[in-house]
Formats: sequence, structure tokens, C-alpha cells
Amino acid sequence: MLPIESYRAARWLRTTNLVLQAVLFLTLFGGLNFLALHYHWRFDLSQHRRYSLSPETVSYLQELKRPVRIVVTLTPDSDNAFAVQAYQDVQNLLREYVYITATNHDSEVDRDGRIQVDYLDVYKNRREADALGVDQPDVILFLCAPGSRRTVPLSELYEYEHARPVSFKGEQTITAALLDVSKPERSKICFLTGHGEMSTADVSPVRGLSVLREQLRLRNFDLETLDLSIARRVPEGVDLILISSPTGRFQPFEEELLRQYLTTRAGRIILTLDYGHECGLGNLFSDWGVRVDDDVIRDANPEFVADNGDLMIRSPDASHPITKSLVDYNLPLRISLPRSVRPDPDRPPDRALRVSVLASSSASSWGEFSFRVQRPPVFDAGSDLRGPLGVMVASERVSPGSLPLSVPGGRLVVIGTGDIFSNRRLADTGCQALSLNAINWAVDRDTQLHFPPRPIEHFRLSLSQEQLAKLRLGLLFALPGAVGLLGLLVFWTRRR
Repeated sequence: MLPIESYRAARWLRTTNLVLQAVLFLTLFGGLNFLALHYHWRFDLSQHRRYSLSPETVSYLQELKRPVRIVVTLTPDSDNAFAVQAYQDVQNLLREYVYITATNHDSEVDRDGRIQVDYLDVYKNRREADALGVDQPDVILFLCAPGSRRTVPLSELYEYEHARPVSFKGEQTITAALLDVSKPERSKICFLTGHGEMSTADVSPVRGLSVLREQLRLRNFDLETLDLSIARRVPEGVDLILISSPTGRFQPFEEELLRQYLTTRAGRIILTLDYGHECGLGNLFSDWGVRVDDDVIRDANPEFVADNGDLMIRSPDASHPITKSLVDYNLPLRISLPRSVRPDPDRPPDRALRVSVLASSSASSWGEFSFRVQRPPVFDAGSDLRGPLGVMVASERVSPGSLPLSVPGGRLVVIGTGDIFSNRRLADTGCQALSLNAINWAVDRDTQLHFPPRPIEHFRLSLSQEQLAKLRLGLLFALPGAVGLLGLLVFWTRRR
């Protein structure tokens, strides 16, 4: 018998074969891990590339130089099915943000631009939620030292039609929030004083702006007050001037300062006006194609008048960023009796000036000029304006279509009711959404990024009772019957 045919030789051959198989397996496993570590690829196989970041976002994230903490208060076990779906969308998207910024750490140059994502149940972790200043679920909190923070509600992650989400715009919203909190400087808003304006230090319901002040601080704005009669200039770095319900007239030099700020510095102004007060800004309004009438809007239709006399605005502009969410969520807008604000019919043609009516009264309303006379409000065809009448106008300077690039221009928002920013009005969902949208639009927040939203696909299976009964019978008998027939066939074949 040959030595190779002996029992001992066979045992050594079998052992050597097993060892070689183990070595080959470990080598293959190690090689695959080496390739995966140094030459890896990631693919988004979801429809519409739902969780892939755009090249613009990737470039922003790679240049991120300050660490950002993202606290998500969405939970997968929420009673709200929409919030559960939003949790999955946000979780998958934020995983990409963390992955892209994982290499943004370099201790030699003291650079750390990594993103950390934490998930927090505000009910189970009340102490941590209070420490972060989070008092409600279904929001995303962005934190960046020192002291920069921004809160994004669930509603800003989706686009809606008739209160139904139709597309996911999480990348645009999250990237804008990251850029906002990570930049060293904050947008500065100046509240104008010196003409009887409403005050941010006032906590009264009617003339106070304390609620608006806190809302803007939560959104990482830097707030100051400005009295032009003392400062004699608009300071540098002012992103927005907010003039809330002045009761006195502006001096000519103050009007000129505001005109220069809007024109030469591409400034932004939001102005709210009560009826019956002349503010003395006629030249500024004329520059920007806006006419503010000395009237008060009345409405004879009870459908558009609340029990306390407030006017109900039910047809805002569905295309403008300031009022679009009111239409998306079907939010009514309740305001105190306004004055009419409209595009100036006598302004010369100007392709660079875009004037938009954002909200109007109903067709049954009218603008009454004789409101100072004590008499029942009655429409006078000879002197009054027939509705619908604008109550809110936005005017902006834009680049002509022939220019190959976009140059930022000034923006002016005029609202014909003075208390839209007041504490009592901000308790109303419609007024709060309108106010914050107007401020965000004025300072270009959330409008600088133009990532296409990802559509939400809805699938629905509709079955009649008869079809449901057939499906039930099929599941109960057809599949088990097929398995039984197959078994009988195998049994019969083996018998033969």
C-alpha cells in the first residue's frame, strides 16, 4: 500500500485541506473588508433618490467648520401616523448628513465640522428636554456653539396641498437651518422706535410684541431697537427693519434714510399700519409702487366678519412664499379692520419692480374714506373703493430677465393692519404663520436654497366586499391546496 493511501496520510491531507480552506476564507474576508474600507460605494435605490444629498448640500457640508448638534423629537411610536412617516424620512436623511461630515475633523488645525444627531422623547426625558428648552414634540432642534439655535417644526419639512403632504423638502429645510446656525454672524432685525410703535418690551395683548421677540430669538435672530431721530443713520449689518403700527409721522430726513437703505443697500422693511394715522412715508411708497389709502375696509357679508368685528381673509395668494402656507393648511386669517394697500395704479412701468398683492378682502367689501364721520358704514359709490381690496402687499427689486445673474434687491412688505404682530394675534395660527413667513422671506431665509422637493408616492388598494371574500378564500384554500397537490404528486411519483 502506498504511503499516501494510509490512514495517517489521509488524516493529514484532510487536516491540511481544512486549514487551507480556513486561510482562504480569512484572506477573502479580510480582503473584502479592506476593499470596503478604502474603496466603498454607496447607492440610493429608493425612488426619486429620496435620501441622496444634492452636490450643493455636499459642498456645504464638506466646508462646515463648526460642530452642529441636531436633536430630533420625532418618535417612531407616535400616535400620529404622519409623524411616524416623518420620523423615518428624517432619520434616513440625517444619516447622510452624519456620513458626509464624519471626516470634517482635524485636530491639527482645530477644525471640527461634524454633525451629531440625537433622538429625544420629550415626554420620557423631560429633564433633558427642559435643559434644551424644548417644550413640544415633533420638532427638530439645531444647536451650534456659542448659543446659536434654531427650531424647525414638522410642517416645514413637507409641501402641502389642501392640508395633505405631497412632497418632502427635508434637504432644503435642514441644509438651510444648518447654514443658519453654523455661520458666526446672525441676521439682525431692528425694531424702529420714536413714532409710537409697538414695543418688544411690552407684554400687553394689544400693543405688546414680547411673543414675537421670543419667537425670533428662538429662530436665532439678533434683535435691536433703532431710533432714527437719535442715530441719524441706519447702522451697518441690519438685515431687516420692522416698523410696527406707528402712530406719529416720520420726519423727512427719516423717510430719506429709509429710502436710501432700501435702494442703495438692498435693505428690507416690513411696515404695519393702522387706519386713521398718517405716517408720512408717501415718497417711499411711491418709489416701490405701493399706494396706502386713507380709508378703512368694511364688509357687509357676515361670512367675512367675525363676532368681534375682525375681518376674515379667506383668499390669500397661493404662490407667494409669505402666504402659501395659509393656503396649504387652509388657515383663515383674522385681522382687525384694515386700510387698503394696493399696487400704485399711477406708477410708471418698471420691469425691475415686482409688486404683489398677498391678501385681499372679499368682493362684498369696500374702502370707506368717510370713517371719521360718525354714521353707520354704508358704501358710497361716489367716494368709496369697491372690493376686493388688498390688505397686504409685497414689493421687491428683481434683476431684469436679460441679465445672466441675479443681484439681490430691496424688499418692502406693507400690511394694512397694525396689530398683526401683537401678542394676541400671534396666538392665532394664521397670523403667526403669516408673520414668521414675512420675516423669513424678507431676510432671504429658506429661499436661498432651491433643491427640488421629492414627491410622496401614495399607494391605495381598494377592494370590494366580493373581491375581499375571494381573496380570503384564496388565501385559506388555494395556497394550502396547491401545496397538498404538490405533495400528492411527489408521493405518487415515488411509489412508481
